[in-house]
Amino acid sequence: MFFASDNAGPAHPAIMQALMDANQGFALPYGADDIMTRVTARIRDLFEAPRASVHLVATGTAANSLALACMCQPWQTVFCSPVAHIHEDECNAPEFYMGGAKLTLVGDSDKMTPDALRAAFAAEETRGVHGPQRGPVSITQVTEKGRVYTLDELSALTAVAREFGQKAHMDGARFANALVALGCTPAEMTWKAGIDAVSFGGTKNGCPGVEAVIFFDPDKAWEFELRRKRGAHLFSKHRYLSAQMEAYLADDLWLTSARAANANCRRLADGLAGVPGVQMLHDPQANMIFAHMPRAAHKRLSDAGAMYYVLDGDVNTGDPDEPLPCRLVADWSISAEQIDQFVALAKG
Repeated sequence: MFFASDNAGPAHPAIMQALMDANQGFALPYGADDIMTRVTARIRDLFEAPRASVHLVATGTAANSLALACMCQPWQTVFCSPVAHIHEDECNAPEFYMGGAKLTLVGDSDKMTPDALRAAFAAEETRGVHGPQRGPVSITQVTEKGRVYTLDELSALTAVAREFGQKAHMDGARFANALVALGCTPAEMTWKAGIDAVSFGGTKNGCPGVEAVIFFDPDKAWEFELRRKRGAHLFSKHRYLSAQMEAYLADDLWLTSARAANANCRRLADGLAGVPGVQMLHDPQANMIFAHMPRAAHKRLSDAGAMYYVLDGDVNTGDPDEPLPCRLVADWSISAEQIDQFVALAKG
């Protein structure tokens, strides 16, 4: 009953088997392996982007930071939400890789609005050489609060970026979860909506550790190659990244895993809705739940050893009816029995 993060779940057996299969004999290093050639072709086909450049790294932080570094000059600023992963959870890595470019926080929510983004853009470049210059917008899909931008919302944000002559990046750590929630194609959620580059996540959805950076403008390909090497993120034994991504995409495993994670989240949310005193901050749209549960429910879970989720508050001291905020994340591997057991403990 582990709902702390989809990072904590196991790797899918099919992907582990692919790693074992790749661990035979010799293969060219640094991304020149045959598997990577197939991965590039597969991703180009999935995204309906035959000229896209495709690059693999091992972490989401590397994917976001290196991609944004290719899109932003050191004297510019990246526009993002105040809870974006690049702002709250990457230890200033984007700023480091961008050579000191800053982040401008847009609005006060996990989802940016066109009006708030336009106001943020307009507020920059007002001090001439003394202030930061406008740079790209980075959109998190799924957001850090578990919500999904619609295709129209994405297009509206990228249109604002275009108004100011800037490009758009998508942090797609949970790309597959958003895609199956919307029921659209990868192309519709990216370049057809105005996205120029995407960090296409695998780690949170069944891979041991691999992320793809996809540029729909191939002119950035060589710069990314140089930045990846200079930033110490080019793997010598690259085939082990390639093998993960190939297995992840084979037979639509990435979509099957995301559907399972989203369905597990829905089962959990429906069950918790029957717990007295539980309030959802919003209806779960992908695989994350943000809710308030009474301290007494948290205490029952804690006493049963089931408190593997993010909680803000002390379960042992205070009014048992006081609602305490929590975050629960479902991955592809959680069983229905584990979910139901968790809900039963919460109910008491």
